[in-house]
Amino acid sequence: MNTSQQNSIATVRAYIDGTPYRVELEDDLAHAWSSDMTSEQGGGNAGPTPKHLLLSSLGACTAITLRMYAARKQWPLEAVDVELHFDPDGKPASGTELRRRIVLHGPLDDSQRERLLQVANACPIHKVLTGEVRIATSLAADTGA
Repeated sequence: MNTSQQNSIATVRAYIDGTPYRVELEDDLAHAWSSDMTSEQGGGNAGPTPKHLLLSSLGACTAITLRMYAARKQWPLEAVDVELHFDPDGKPASGTELRRRIVLHGPLDDSQRERLLQVANACPIHKVLTGEVRIATSLAADTGA
């Protein structure tokens, strides 16, 4: 990884055109993926919905953070399963409920499992989702023809 990649600000570009609800996404690391709405919502079901993308971010961060921590401690964590649900009991009166269930595979003792639960609750995306988030939005001029 070069120095500019190490110091870059995570950037994603989302683009939608004439295909109903299908969004093409790309990041500053040259990854590309799509998002869409389900067929029932008028989309083509060609990719995960925005809610699924949000859950995937938390799931990936949780699994990666646990794997990194266990490796650093040389603990016998063999695999991690993270299952996530968005408003599993329906839309609450206020806010949003994300439910996360973690299965740790490997011969870990109870104290290691408890510590890994604490680590999961401190993963970077968990901190973002449970902390204060500010979104600065602006409009830019259309430079196209």
